[in-house]
Amino acid sequence: MPELPEVETTKASLDPLLGQAVSGVQIHHHKLRYPIPDDLGSLVGFVLQSVERRAKYLLLHFYHQPDNRRKVLLIHLGMSGSLQQHTHHELRKHDHLVLEFGDVWLHYHDPRRFGMILWVENDDYIDTPDTHERFLTHLGPEPLSDAFDDGYLHRVIFKNFKNKAIAKPIKSLIMEQSVVVGVGNIYAAESLFLSRIHPATPANHLDANQLATLTQHIKAILARAIKQGGSTLRDFTVGSGKTGYFQQTLLVYGRDGQPCTECGTVLENQKIAGRASVYCPHCQPLMP
Repeated sequence: MPELPEVETTKASLDPLLGQAVSGVQIHHHKLRYPIPDDLGSLVGFVLQSVERRAKYLLLHFYHQPDNRRKVLLIHLGMSGSLQQHTHHELRKHDHLVLEFGDVWLHYHDPRRFGMILWVENDDYIDTPDTHERFLTHLGPEPLSDAFDDGYLHRVIFKNFKNKAIAKPIKSLIMEQSVVVGVGNIYAAESLFLSRIHPATPANHLDANQLATLTQHIKAILARAIKQGGSTLRDFTVGSGKTGYFQQTLLVYGRDGQPCTECGTVLENQKIAGRASVYCPHCQPLMP
């Protein structure tokens, strides 16, 4: 599944289209997690003004110069979605939507169809409060923002009296989008390994220093993954089909049964909240 670094990389890949007008819209398959709106053809003549990322959502802001109308699309790449630009107009089997920007065609490709493309704002009609409420309002802070500081996780876990502090596994907590956005399974596993924290450790068993260390590693891991173009797992690609290569540096994710790069101990895999969680039993001992 594309995670925050992959979505941020996709966002950056759209920069060449900024300031360009939509010259055509082709909907080839409406069926995604939610049906693609029938009226996307109304984007013709609108200029792509900016692209924003919020968590793993992309918001494409369009405007129409003559009358200053606005339209905003919310795009989620789901499990296998990608946005790719092509100058040859060849459609593939799982191309659901094509936005034409002159000679450049932007394809939304999604073999597993778990993604979505919805209006967030459209001056032609108002349905935005429901869309915002369902997908954006509940989200926690961005992990690379100042709001996600060294004391943030400690405040979240111990916001009530200590006997009511959050006791769920720390890996589950940092993967909750309402707590902090964009820390998917890959980056949670890698950050916990570098922090020397067992993924099943109850959150309220960690002290302020450990949580600050984990925060710093989450920030560093995500920043490095963005710089390296994200992780290429299964069929995720961006731009014109290029792939990221952060996966070549993974220390624990997907390496269960292999030796730890730090101590040589065989890495183990434990299911936590239904997710595979690879860790080193020597470097990440479970706290009592």
